[in-house]
Amino acid sequence: RTRRSETLSCPPWLPGYMRAPASTADAVRDACRATLEDYASVAEGYARGNLNHDVSQNIDALLRPLAGLQAPLDILDVCSASGRDLVAFTQLGHRAVGLDGVPAFCRMSREASGCEVWEQDLCALDLPAERFDGIFCNACLFHLPRAALPGALASLRHALRPHGVLFVSNAHGFGQDKEGWTDGRTATTRSYVCWLSEETWLATCEAAGLSLLDKFYRPPGRPRAHQPFLATVWRKE
Repeated sequence: RTRRSETLSCPPWLPGYMRAPASTADAVRDACRATLEDYASVAEGYARGNLNHDVSQNIDALLRPLAGLQAPLDILDVCSASGRDLVAFTQLGHRAVGLDGVPAFCRMSREASGCEVWEQDLCALDLPAERFDGIFCNACLFHLPRAALPGALASLRHALRPHGVLFVSNAHGFGQDKEGWTDGRTATTRSYVCWLSEETWLATCEAAGLSLLDKFYRPPGRPRAHQPFLATVWRKE
């Protein structure tokens, strides 16, 4: 669902992990609903905690392949949470639109950035055709069940203009595909996660009609064993 901080430990270390892939439509909806509820339960604190998190490397990775286009670019910030990155894109001179499934995050994003923000669930996206030059999915799509990824990627691709660019930073599986539940941010909530290997993630995006431009692991400057996020940059074919 929603923008997650790139401060996760390696997936096998996360508390309460239980392998339980959501493979049916009902299970996918339950996974998305529960994860939204988990973030909604701590929305204010989560937003404050991530307000100064540096994702400039990721923003640059999205914008670099679009450098040949005249600004302002139209950018969709998926799972905009506090509105931190909407502010960054706007300050760079672009037209940014936010999207989030948590009502409190939508309100925060609008108030912080002055941008339009759509309230939508990742597993039920309804996006306009060819509206955006770039789409920014920072630390959020790994909350989608694997069964829902083809549909979500198809919706994101649909919303890109010809030769548009998609950026995704995902918690990855360190060479394995892992999917299921983790403990939530409160004693009564839980969160769904899908950590895919690099090989599986690349194949999933290529099958969605996307062409890889760049990939790197995050946070920068750490040994690979302490880089739990895989960032990938894609061009709409």
